[in-house]
Amino acid sequence: MRLPALRHFALGLPHATVVKQWGENLVFKVAGKMFLIISLDGELIEAVGFKCGFADFARLTDIDGIIPAPYLARASWVQVGDLGALSAAALEEQVRASYELVKAKLPKKVRVELGG
Repeated sequence: MRLPALRHFALGLPHATVVKQWGENLVFKVAGKMFLIISLDGELIEAVGFKCGFADFARLTDIDGIIPAPYLARASWVQVGDLGALSAAALEEQVRASYELVKAKLPKKVRVELGG
């Protein structure tokens, strides 16, 4: 998946924002909480990181090209270093799931303000 398509998909999720953080990383957030990190090398995607459930964490890290995310693995984040490891549809599904996991952990008042 190319950067413009992934960026467009992530920003299409309700209330999603993006900031450049930690050098050349695009960090996508909902209500200030991260759900997707895209590490860049210029305009090319170097790696993609996202939160996943415990079962998905175990399944995904068994795939070549996907590892526990440095510094974030304890919070069930994975890092996809080889974008060929997941189809575009599977990557979108995982990004949406990450967004939903993060959104579900927001305080109730914030979730209500976001409309759900």
